Amino acid sequence: MFINKTSDGKNNICGKQVARLRKRMTPKVSQRALAEMLQVAGLDIDKNAIQRIESGQRFVTDIELMALAHVLNVDVKDLLQN
Repeated sequence: MFINKTSDGKNNICGKQVARLRKRMTPKVSQRALAEMLQVAGLDIDKNAIQRIESGQRFVTDIELMALAHVLNVDVKDLLQN
């Protein structure tokens, strides 16, 4: 049977990278600020969703993955590296 989780039980593999890249932005960007940046880019998302993505509690759609890569100024494949 196929299980829709990573080997460590997370619902996504990009959360750790999102958190790392967000914290490395200059000036530092909060989860709320990242959510606002994504909203400006056309994605309906809030601070709580960012927190759940970064902690691996929330699935991430391909549309969200593209928006995250755009706002974080990285390639999508960079978000999918462990």
